[in-house]
Amino acid sequence: MKKICFYFQVHQPFRLKDYRFFDISNDDQYFDEKINHDIMRKVAQKCYLPMNQLLLDQINSHNGNFKVAFSISGVCIEQFELYAQDVLESFKKLAATGCVEFIAETYGHSLSALKSPDEFKAQVAKQVAKVQEHFGQTPTTFRNTELIYNNHIGSLVYDMGYRTMITEGADHVMGWRSPNFVYSHYQQPDMKLLLKNYKLSDDIAFRFSEQSWESWPLQAETFAHWVNSIPWNEEIVNLFMDYETFGEHQWEDSGIFDFMRELPNQIINHSQFDFVTPSEATEVLNPISDIDIHNTISWADAERDLTAWLGNPIQDDAFDSLYELEELVKKVDDPKIKEDWIKLQTSDHFYYMCTKFWSDGDVHKYFSHYDSPYDAFLNYMNVLTDFEERVRLAAGYTLKDTEIHPGVFENFKKFLPEGVELS
Repeated sequence: MKKICFYFQVHQPFRLKDYRFFDISNDDQYFDEKINHDIMRKVAQKCYLPMNQLLLDQINSHNGNFKVAFSISGVCIEQFELYAQDVLESFKKLAATGCVEFIAETYGHSLSALKSPDEFKAQVAKQVAKVQEHFGQTPTTFRNTELIYNNHIGSLVYDMGYRTMITEGADHVMGWRSPNFVYSHYQQPDMKLLLKNYKLSDDIAFRFSEQSWESWPLQAETFAHWVNSIPWNEEIVNLFMDYETFGEHQWEDSGIFDFMRELPNQIINHSQFDFVTPSEATEVLNPISDIDIHNTISWADAERDLTAWLGNPIQDDAFDSLYELEELVKKVDDPKIKEDWIKLQTSDHFYYMCTKFWSDGDVHKYFSHYDSPYDAFLNYMNVLTDFEERVRLAAGYTLKDTEIHPGVFENFKKFLPEGVELS
């Protein structure tokens, strides 16, 4: 039998509150508890609770032949603990079925793999501990934030003991090759890679409710036929997507829940595929070849690169300024500083600063609670300025010795395009 692998990313950031210049040195509460609570409860009602129940029902009705995998960021699990204990309990019920695999990732859903191997490893260990605490599993599969991957990151993950990793089947990397096989790391043949079939994944995640799409409305029977029509020698179809696809990005009235309710039946009873988790896939399938990925890839945007988070001057300045503090943070024994340090690394903060499609109303604007990427940058840098002051004082510097990052003040205007005004 051929294999089909569903993997869902579950993540919510701790969003920053409106933090002004005059809050610096006066307010160390950076995160907007109300907006974080309200968004979590909204997504819980629209997505997490109904979709978890749907998956549980399908697992039970198909006698364990339907299987899925989740990667839940540590900061998202924290918000379950704070605001959505009912969601946490529903994930525990899924874990108890034995048909759901929980995957390792960075605790803060961070870009630390690009900057600090030590921080990267520490965050993975912290997230794994959360998974063990709540779901009783020790993850054996790894996914990096937003499926970000290159040979170096693969080697880091291999050195941490993982032998299965999932990433993007980007066209500019794959060339003539198909993502519908297991591959291996360029230099570590024991590291198996599962690559996202982005076309079939995006049919669900992005095109499902698009009425101008030639395949709208998409039926489970049609999708199962597409899966069943892949070339005879291809072995696995990896469907990777945000879990918030269901009910949040694709609303209930689009038919997305009905689609997912019927899809297991169509795959199990009317195709040559069966469902597997990522670790099961790499237990039974061998790599067809290695794959050399020098340039960093991700699953974001058409480019499948890092430009959703890094690539314009404000993103790069904020990112570099944050990690300049790492060595000082390591010297500080202050639990709140440590917690804030992780939350400030969350990739969403840099995503909100993306400018490449803002004027076109791109998906970036949909996810942001800021009026513009420049507002996102200024707010973040105000917070980071206060955070830097706290870290330096905790590390034994006096206020006189403290050197606050200049990006908010003297250097900020250089990042603003002509004519741009902040709200």
